[in-house]
Amino acid sequence: MKNFEQKLAVLRDQIDDIDSQLVDLLAQRLAVTTQVGKLKSQVGMPIYAPEREAHLLAKRREQAVKHGVSPELVEDILRRMMRDSYISQDSSGYQCINPDCKKVVVIGGAGQLGKIFVDLFQRSNYHVEILEQEHWPQSNNILKDAGLVLVAVPIRITSMIIQQLNCLADDCILADVTSIKSTPLYEMLKVHQGPVVGLHPMFGPDVTGLVRQTIIACEGRHAHKYHWLLEQFRVWGAKIYPVDAEAHDQAMAMVQVMRHFSTIVYGYHLMTEGADLNQLIEMSSPIYRLELMMVGRLFAQDPVLYTDIIFANSDNIAMMKRFAYRFLELLEEVELGDKDEFIRLFSQVADWFGDYADIFLAESKALLQKTHEI
Repeated sequence: MKNFEQKLAVLRDQIDDIDSQLVDLLAQRLAVTTQVGKLKSQVGMPIYAPEREAHLLAKRREQAVKHGVSPELVEDILRRMMRDSYISQDSSGYQCINPDCKKVVVIGGAGQLGKIFVDLFQRSNYHVEILEQEHWPQSNNILKDAGLVLVAVPIRITSMIIQQLNCLADDCILADVTSIKSTPLYEMLKVHQGPVVGLHPMFGPDVTGLVRQTIIACEGRHAHKYHWLLEQFRVWGAKIYPVDAEAHDQAMAMVQVMRHFSTIVYGYHLMTEGADLNQLIEMSSPIYRLELMMVGRLFAQDPVLYTDIIFANSDNIAMMKRFAYRFLELLEEVELGDKDEFIRLFSQVADWFGDYADIFLAESKALLQKTHEI
């Protein structure tokens, strides 16, 4: 036994030494990626380079196979390192794409989402001013000479705020960042004759940067005049997804409204049924625990925000009623005991998902593996 313990101690010392070397290498890598970030900021190159990332992962996976190491392990480690390197690159300043922009005014800049854009514009050396409710008596002075006015207020007052912006210079860009687009875009085009763009940041106020985040852009007027703004977003690491405002709102009715509403209903059902959350958690498999976490996550956030999203467009009611009808339609098959019809409908939906079903299965497996590390 003593000989065994001595051999084990030697091997453990070797592992400790290798781990120490790994930490040293990570520190070296972090120093280099920080320099990369500074270099990119000087020339306005975006932080996030998807082609470079994909190429790097493919090469390292190939190398891992040759050395008998799990390529999945190597990719997981690399992705974690790249995520950390993006943060290190994001800690420095950014190039100012349009130094001729005299002033950026963020209406609602003291709010959670507004603060993110205020910080980013300031780090890009733009002159930024915030316009809040208490500042409205001085709003004309604040808005004077603005090259960009970004409306970042709650949905319920967005149109009202936009309707008051009739004093902007003709070359000023007017944009909003709400989660519905048709109505705000209509109001902006009506009140302002200059460049207009509707934006929907697909992230919450808890992000630390825009690397790999998506911003949806709905064209309003004079796209060539607000092109620099989209380029500035790309420099910050964001991906721009252009789409028509009406198509955006139709998609968001399913991506946001229906999902939020059904999640709220599920949480409400659990509460009214008197479910024992501790018991549900203890008895849940990782996938069901993750689903329960997503339900609980919603109720940990601002109820007014989700209420505004769900109530913002009355057209969503018809869509949610269709969802409820289809819920009852499938429930009826269960009640009738018609397993064959239920399987037929299941298979029909699986065919509709096509290759995405397998893609989502693989991605969810990767997520579940990470839950075991928590």
